[in-house]
Amino acid sequence: MIPEKTIEFQASKPFTLGVEIELQILDQESLNLVPRSPEILAMVPDNLRERIKPEFIRSMLEVNTGVCASIDEVKESLAPLIREAEKLARANNCFLYAASLHPFARHRDQVLFDHPRYTRIMDDLQLVGRRFITQGLHVHVGMSDRAAAIRVCDSIRLFLPILLALTCSSPYYEGVDTGLNSYRAKLFEALPLAGMPDQLESWDKYLEMVRLLMNTGIITGVRDLWWDVRPHPDFGTIEVRICDLPSTFGEILAIAALIQGLVAEMTESDKHLNPNMQVLKSNKWQAARYGLAGTFVYPLLQKKISMQEAAGEIFSKVGPTMKKLGTSHYLSLLQQIIESGTSADHQRKIFTEQKDFPAIIKELHPKFWQ
Repeated sequence: MIPEKTIEFQASKPFTLGVEIELQILDQESLNLVPRSPEILAMVPDNLRERIKPEFIRSMLEVNTGVCASIDEVKESLAPLIREAEKLARANNCFLYAASLHPFARHRDQVLFDHPRYTRIMDDLQLVGRRFITQGLHVHVGMSDRAAAIRVCDSIRLFLPILLALTCSSPYYEGVDTGLNSYRAKLFEALPLAGMPDQLESWDKYLEMVRLLMNTGIITGVRDLWWDVRPHPDFGTIEVRICDLPSTFGEILAIAALIQGLVAEMTESDKHLNPNMQVLKSNKWQAARYGLAGTFVYPLLQKKISMQEAAGEIFSKVGPTMKKLGTSHYLSLLQQIIESGTSADHQRKIFTEQKDFPAIIKELHPKFWQ
């Protein structure tokens, strides 16, 4: 048996943050994905090598913050890191683009980054893994104890589809309109041990499950659990992973602030929700398929409302907590997403008008910092 100490929960200061974003590397002329991460990473200063990192294909980069005390610190950390990565990309005749799927790149053209873990995973996943050329936004929120981490992980599942609906940015795949607002969500669910997690119930039951999976060789560690939300014992966080990557920096910060507010609100509540899994899956499908135009069901109340209305209710629910955290000014930007649409909505509008996939990138890329 694996000793318990190998998966202890390293408690963190409550509601501290860590944000990871995955960015596409695009050729300046063709606007296609280009495998230049090795060249870019070779130029990263030594003191930033933990912040600007490789991803499993060479046409992606990960940019991540350290532990941040607030959303303001996330902004102060993430913005210069992205700008540094952008500068290095330009030096290699490419640029970085924020969306969860490139509109016309082909999976068969992508090159795996040379790393033993990626090689092992791709050897197992085969075509399922090769087709997974997507990018996402992951938000870690610090938790003071393991029991609260499990309770919040279970409870926040109810609201994950709303977070997905607010961030949809992957309607096109290999030059085809998928008919979905987040095709990334469905590509992700094709992976083993991915998607909406089951109820964890308690730390002991979580530990029992992880030990079973590790002792039988199904996983090598908790990093192999690619759930939409998961406890991260090593960091002392829960990690929300369901989101597509918004196409503007402001929306990335707003979603991170909303997630922090939700986690704080649920931590301070004694409720341990156990929503019906079939309803959770249905709500997630509505978000992936229709985005903010979908519907949302509260399973215990048997209440069906629009996804936009559900998002508005969440904003109202966490508004007071966000005010305490100093992030309530992001509520107006979140409301603007509902009124103006997500990246997926903007991508479809551009393509409908211009019938040109590169036009999507040309229009959205300059707006990232606006």
